[in-house]
Amino acid sequence: MKSRITSMRPLLGLAALCAPLSLLPACGDSGLGGDAKEDTAGQGTAASASGDEGGSDGGDEGGLGVGQGGSQDFGQFKQILEMGEIPGPNTIDDVGFFNEHKVELPKPGCPNDVCLHGLFGQMGNMITGSDCITVLVGMNTAIDVDKLERPPLNLSLVIDTSGSMEGEPIAYVRDGLMRMLDGLESGDHISLITFSTSARVQVEAVTGDAPELINAIDAIAASGGTNIYDGLRTGFELVAAHAEDYAQNRVILLSDGNATEGITNDAKIISMAAGYAAQGYGLTTIGVGTEFDVDLMRSLSEQASGSFYFLEDPAAVKEVFHEEVTSFLVPLAEDVSLDVDIGDAYVLRGIYGTKLYDFTHGAGSIEIPNLQLAHRTAVDDHDNGGRRGGGGAILLELLRKQNAPATKAVGDLMLRYRVPHTDSYVDEKVAIQIPVAPDQVDLEKGTFDDLSVEKSFVMLNIFVGFQMAATRASQGDLIGAYKVLDSLDLNVDAWLVSNPDFDIEDDLKYIRLFKANLIAAGATEPPPTQPGQVPLPEPWPND
Repeated sequence: MKSRITSMRPLLGLAALCAPLSLLPACGDSGLGGDAKEDTAGQGTAASASGDEGGSDGGDEGGLGVGQGGSQDFGQFKQILEMGEIPGPNTIDDVGFFNEHKVELPKPGCPNDVCLHGLFGQMGNMITGSDCITVLVGMNTAIDVDKLERPPLNLSLVIDTSGSMEGEPIAYVRDGLMRMLDGLESGDHISLITFSTSARVQVEAVTGDAPELINAIDAIAASGGTNIYDGLRTGFELVAAHAEDYAQNRVILLSDGNATEGITNDAKIISMAAGYAAQGYGLTTIGVGTEFDVDLMRSLSEQASGSFYFLEDPAAVKEVFHEEVTSFLVPLAEDVSLDVDIGDAYVLRGIYGTKLYDFTHGAGSIEIPNLQLAHRTAVDDHDNGGRRGGGGAILLELLRKQNAPATKAVGDLMLRYRVPHTDSYVDEKVAIQIPVAPDQVDLEKGTFDDLSVEKSFVMLNIFVGFQMAATRASQGDLIGAYKVLDSLDLNVDAWLVSNPDFDIEDDLKYIRLFKANLIAAGATEPPPTQPGQVPLPEPWPND
């Protein structure tokens, strides 16, 4: 059996999550993060709202989820497990993992297009049981999607037609592109570029019902090498040539391989895409199968505020194109900033579920280029296209300072964004509060504002458990990796008894598959912990 281990990059915030209370003195001096960025967005007309709706019966209750770009799934991690291998710590991404979970927020009650929620949760963590405090930063909208006017698309579809796409993959791409046509509107203009050894423009800036576009899709065939640079550059050039200020000017790139023709250096490909992104042209990347360059495709999407899909099953291509033109390209907010101000009783220890952030002990600043509607409307909405598109979540991890008096007030969240295609800004502020008296927090059963933050607490524990196990396995500690997952297995399974949830049930399947792969790789199932045995190391050491 093979073991796939990738090189280790820093695990953002991982070293500082949910440390035991006995380590609080060190926590106060750990010097985490950087200085919070100053909010410089101050132009235009601002509307303001304050206060959160607090707890509810859960469920979006007419509100739709709001999502951001970045990884839309953790398909690479799952695929490695399904192949009987052991994933490396860099094969799972917090944004991608959270985007495969639908978090049903309380009803949006603000007067704005995007409503902010700051929901408190505290319980012993699901690996060692030490105290863990989280805040779910959630966003949703009360907009009636049927009345939402989508801006026209100026879209370049850049499709890999190299020889490795032959057979089922290229057939699924044709089916997906045909299905995408149903989601287009009269003002949309589409360019189709195919690339193999070189790029070829099949159609340029035609309407979605143009016969030449339909014929070009139907005629797509696979042969030759993989010249990603030429295909992507051509796609951007056509978007630039037909760009309109009022339109969504965007490229969707699909590939199943590594660059083998033309310019093959990843840095040069990324630099070229970054140049177009700086001009306001977006990029979504779709990787298909097992051999594509994951790091390149993810990095490209991050350069241009787009989405990245890892499609282990080529059949999923049939859904993704349609998702991209119907849901993710409807902008609700642009130039988004989210400031976190934590009160004197707590320390901000980590931020998960987003990429652009800075934080110190008491404050944090998050930047998101744009927000769109999340296409998945409910936890049970997973028949087509899997679990992708839940809207994701942003989670803060806090630690109460030693000897600080417990207070019901925890801190504040401040959201600021620009209304798309205008110079107007919207500001919203919500308070983070413990939902009970501070001395009534139940660490065994958990104290949560709402079921949404309780599910998010479980999600975070599973994500960190996966990273812990992958890291330990990469260091040769297969038994240690197994013990982390075994504790997680027990506690997640117990939580599901009272909280049936498709997403978490599916996560549990992969926890158990990971355990089975570790056993097959040579780990021995450890006996139950006995008195005097060394306990599991804390999953989030204080350093």
